[in-house]
Amino acid sequence: QVQLVESGGGLVQPGESLKLSCVVSTSAFNNYSMDWWHQAPGKQRVWVAQIRKDESALYADSVKDRFTGSRDKAKNTVYLQMNSLKPGDTGVYYCNVAVTQIKWGQGTQVIVSS
Repeated sequence: QVQLVESGGGLVQPGESLKLSCVVSTSAFNNYSMDWWHQAPGKQRVWVAQIRKDESALYADSVKDRFTGSRDKAKNTVYLQMNSLKPGDTGVYYCNVAVTQIKWGQGTQVIVSS
């Protein structure tokens, strides 16, 4: 079974930064686009970023110019550098394979609060 393990979340103040990691248990998806998703408390999970196999990336308007996706294929890992964090960024962040999603991981919690 392929596993997705997110980490790097935490409690930060507005304006601060975090870098999330998503380790995939196989190299099989290194040539697939990978997505980051955000689920605010009590809300549906929404797409926030996509990192393609060539490391180009797309972002939701809510995070554009603040978040940067990247990946390290040697480590089967996808990253999300989050800068200028806002309270609205609070929630659980998940990664998954684009389009052909597999079982969701546990996610990593981010809390942005004063």
